[in-house]
Amino acid sequence: MKVAVFGGTGLIGSQVVADLRAAGHEAVPHSRSSGVDLLGGGGVDEAVAGADVVVDVTNSPTFDEASLDFFRTSMGTLLAAAAKGGVGHVVVLSIVGVDQVPELDYYRAKVLQEELLAAGPLPWSVVRATQFMEFVDAILSWTSDGDTVRLPATPIQPIAAADVARAVAEVAAGAPLRGIRNVAGPEVFPLDELGRITLSHRGDRRTVVTDPTAGMFAVVRGDALTDRAAQLAPTRYAEWLA
Repeated sequence: MKVAVFGGTGLIGSQVVADLRAAGHEAVPHSRSSGVDLLGGGGVDEAVAGADVVVDVTNSPTFDEASLDFFRTSMGTLLAAAAKGGVGHVVVLSIVGVDQVPELDYYRAKVLQEELLAAGPLPWSVVRATQFMEFVDAILSWTSDGDTVRLPATPIQPIAAADVARAVAEVAAGAPLRGIRNVAGPEVFPLDELGRITLSHRGDRRTVVTDPTAGMFAVVRGDALTDRAAQLAPTRYAEWLA
């Protein structure tokens, strides 16, 4: 099976490519650095040529309202090229609870991407994942001020990027779901406590202060970032930190 992986050189995409190749598939990574531009359309027709499956793990460069235009344009370009090229399955990576947080521009943009995919002409699958363990440092940086990091107690269920990639590769190699598969880490943490665990492990002396108004996840309802009914990945946060 030939799989074209858009965003195939990034954190998730590069591991999706590796997992598919290890399973005996022909996986080809595509990105702007390789001359494939989902916004401008350059190189997209050539990238999907001969592909049985297309995987889209690209991401908007911003989390603000501009992300709506990014996903609207990129999804439209990809679906048009895939339909023209006779692709039989399109797989997109999204976020658990994405349709429950309309206050966040980025989440509304991902919902739009999912809706365009489902309304498109091709068999499709969506893999929704919880927050990546690899993004915890970035989350801490958003609300860090000197020796203090302010975080809400919003519960999250972090998942390792390697586990996300494995789930995406498995879906890509299978029959189209025509629906959504949720994947999540095996543990749920209040975000402020996850911050304390992370800083302590790294010998970082900053103090985490619980602040229900701090950061992007302050507006998220308590259970929007978790899914105990999801397919649970094996990697625990302490193992990942180690």
